[in-house]
Amino acid sequence: QPNVTSYGAMTVAIITLQAVAGMWINAFIVCVLCIALVKKKTLNSNEKILLLLGCSRFWHLWLSWLYSFLSIIYPNYFYVQPLCKLLLSLQNFFDCSNFWVSASLCGFYCIKIANFRNSFFLYLKVKIDRIVPWLLLGSVLLSLAISSSLYDIIDKLQCNSHNSTGRGNSSTVSGKMDDVFFSVYFVYGFGFVASFTAVIFSAIFLLFSLWRHKHKMQTNSMNSLSMDAHIKAMKSILSFFIIYSINFVFLTLTLIPSTREENPEMFLIYAFLYAFPGFHSLILIFSKPKLKNTFIRILSCVKCKVC
Repeated sequence: QPNVTSYGAMTVAIITLQAVAGMWINAFIVCVLCIALVKKKTLNSNEKILLLLGCSRFWHLWLSWLYSFLSIIYPNYFYVQPLCKLLLSLQNFFDCSNFWVSASLCGFYCIKIANFRNSFFLYLKVKIDRIVPWLLLGSVLLSLAISSSLYDIIDKLQCNSHNSTGRGNSSTVSGKMDDVFFSVYFVYGFGFVASFTAVIFSAIFLLFSLWRHKHKMQTNSMNSLSMDAHIKAMKSILSFFIIYSINFVFLTLTLIPSTREENPEMFLIYAFLYAFPGFHSLILIFSKPKLKNTFIRILSCVKCKVC
């Protein structure tokens, strides 16, 4: 039987709206790029990264919504042994993929646009299109390794919790479940911090390259185009950096056991965490002319049908 309060029902309703909006936005990116793949038989490096990023965020939002729905409406389902650990592991896999592929996108912008005379950087600049598929494969394998270790952690701790439940010790069960969630967030935080570090370095290198280019800029058109490319890339990376920073602060707050109670502050925190994948994907859509034009055309058609 469902066990839900009015606060829980409102939380589920808001989370559902945000998750559906985010899934629709990321599904749009995936569909447009898949259609382009069918037509052109190939995708450039930037489109490959966006395709994998859209898939990761779509499944992450769907699994996060399912986890929240069950934990609020049907919490007893988590006593079914494989469900909780499987759901958390899959959610962590797609979330880590989201972080690492996003970091790969920032690194791609940095290498493709920044201008440095370092031999290693020049090598990366020439070989970046061949490196991107391996970089994406590495992101998926690293996410799989983290989610696999997380599955083992939850399995061991839930076995201890199950044994404690058999003895009727509810306080021990609660403590073990706190250990489960702390371990989950610890592994989750490791992937987040590592990818966030890559975003920071990409932003620093690109900003330094922009500063050098501004001082060496001349009046010809090629320099102006290079300057525009620097500025557009910096806008994308800085917007991602700001959203990531806020996301990191909110994620850290969720690690504190005293903040897991039902209160408006935690509601706002979880609302932002659910809005992040869709909001940043929307920024990426409007930064790409092809995606932007298709998106506006679809919205115009929907508006005409509604009117």
